[in-house]
Amino acid sequence: MTKSYDADKIQVLEGLEAVRKRPAMYIGSTDTNGLHHLVYEVVDNSIDEALAGYCDSITVTIHKDDSIEVLDNGRGIPVDPHATYKVSALEVVLTKLHAGGKFDNEAYKVSGGLHGVGVSVVNALSKKLTVVVYRNSKEYKQTYVRGVPEAPVKAGGTSQKTGTRVHFWPDDKIFETLEYNFDTLSKRLRELAFLNAGIKIVLRDERKNGKEHIFQFKGGIVSFVQHLNETKNPVVKKPIYFHANRDKVDIEIAIQYIDTYTETVFTYANNINTREGGTHLAGFKSALTRVLNDFLKREKLDKKMPQLSGDDVREGLVAIVNVKIPNPQFEGQTKMKLGNNEVKGLVESATHEQLSFYFEENPGDARKIIEKCIQSARARIAAKKARDLTRRKNALENDTLPGKLADCSERDPSKCELFIVEGDSAGGSAKQGRDRNFQAILPLKGKILNVEKSRLDKILSNEEIKTIITAIGTGIGAEEFDISKSRYHKIIIMTDADVDGAHIRTLLLTFFFRYMPDIINNGHLYIAQPPLYSVKSGKEMLYAYTDEERDGILKKMDKAKANVQRYKGLGEMNPEQLWETTMDPGKRTILQVSIDDDVEAEEVFSVLMGDAVEPRRQFIEENARNVQNLDL
Repeated sequence: MTKSYDADKIQVLEGLEAVRKRPAMYIGSTDTNGLHHLVYEVVDNSIDEALAGYCDSITVTIHKDDSIEVLDNGRGIPVDPHATYKVSALEVVLTKLHAGGKFDNEAYKVSGGLHGVGVSVVNALSKKLTVVVYRNSKEYKQTYVRGVPEAPVKAGGTSQKTGTRVHFWPDDKIFETLEYNFDTLSKRLRELAFLNAGIKIVLRDERKNGKEHIFQFKGGIVSFVQHLNETKNPVVKKPIYFHANRDKVDIEIAIQYIDTYTETVFTYANNINTREGGTHLAGFKSALTRVLNDFLKREKLDKKMPQLSGDDVREGLVAIVNVKIPNPQFEGQTKMKLGNNEVKGLVESATHEQLSFYFEENPGDARKIIEKCIQSARARIAAKKARDLTRRKNALENDTLPGKLADCSERDPSKCELFIVEGDSAGGSAKQGRDRNFQAILPLKGKILNVEKSRLDKILSNEEIKTIITAIGTGIGAEEFDISKSRYHKIIIMTDADVDGAHIRTLLLTFFFRYMPDIINNGHLYIAQPPLYSVKSGKEMLYAYTDEERDGILKKMDKAKANVQRYKGLGEMNPEQLWETTMDPGKRTILQVSIDDDVEAEEVFSVLMGDAVEPRRQFIEENARNVQNLDL
């Protein structure tokens, strides 16, 4: 690897036009997600230096005025004159879109930012940005106002350190909010520290008396797997890890089996979370199934089980697949899926070779894993019978919908809503109060099974879950689920505003997260928000959804004559009230369920719904003050 990193390494593809006019094209949105994305773009530049072997420390500071400062100890952005633009290369990087060293494979072998828009877009969307470069035993500084330099780059005092310091103030003319969330930044920086073994990343918050998180994991993705499994029981205590290079593609994989029934696999390409998988995931899955079937055949552990399916070998699997590629290709604007065709074969070859070697060297561990896979296969066979009962081929051709479902007359899924309602009483009110044209009602009897603690065959034998699956129509399981067959594009969980209602809601969310995640990912899952109170004075009836709203209404009314009713259950409202407050699209409030952080969501569901008691107790103690609408 050459150590040359000068102005001639900076290539320009186009200018900064339209960034301020259409910021969402570059950072996704101008809400809080886009605001935090600015930080990730600057940090990605520092990570690129780390990937190139020149940086091992990054510090991110949230200042009291919500400005952000990112400091690294890399080589520092080049400051010598650029041959084409006749200004400092630093100014080129900060003012020209698609300008950076990552387009030159000698300067950066791999890169996360990829499009080169990072710092230039941050500059364009900041009302002010200052950059200090430590390089050539000097300090170089430049200040920008909304992307325009105030003056040329100036050399300041001497400095023996190297690196880049970027300090920016997001533009209040662009962003809907300027307030940074410490936890949101912390999650992403922790993830980057896991994926880049040994790098030290510090996050400081001057708004909160210097609150600080320090992330540094010498174990890299092995530490990542152990972190995910710290509240679970592993089948084999030590994670399996291997690192290989194939045709300039860096491949590292860490796996561990646990005694649960769900699959947890996170995939990354150049530090980007490829939530929709891609060729690296396909190669890993294929090799894993092949290696385990080869071992099963060779060892003859179960003559009645000649072949394991992909689902069998991934039950209870926790894995991190992390690849670094010189020229990655991502499908779609969101970089959610890796598309490099050659990567599938490279990952498959490396996984097959390394896992086969591991199983030969550790036959005891291999047998424990195979035995778990065989148990999964037996359960799969049993589950197939139960699954067949829940599969609904076509809503128009088949009349086998659940008897308790009150369906709607509309057949266009994009116009249909399904309310999953707690209890027959609330279900009765909902059925009477709904608009039968597009609203379907499915009442549940009691609490559904906790799927976090159950295998698929048991889940599919649960009557309430079977009813939900049949009503929605998508099927269940990675190999059979088909989002295009969903009969409703809005699935709304509607439970009582009490402890039991909250528990049922959590059980349903766990089910959708584990077994129908695409319902969430495609924006089809919602939570109804029924009122907590009715306040009546004379003929006037108003509804309050919070204690504060109730108090505000009482101030306007004569308290002595006002009657306040606390709704313990949906069934206490008559059909007209339920329609008016909770079901009428023109008046209601519903919350769309989304997943902002896959890793955090995985941890929360494992802690709240898993077997381990102590982590759940700790979680409740840490988050009790943040709970809303708690009914004791």
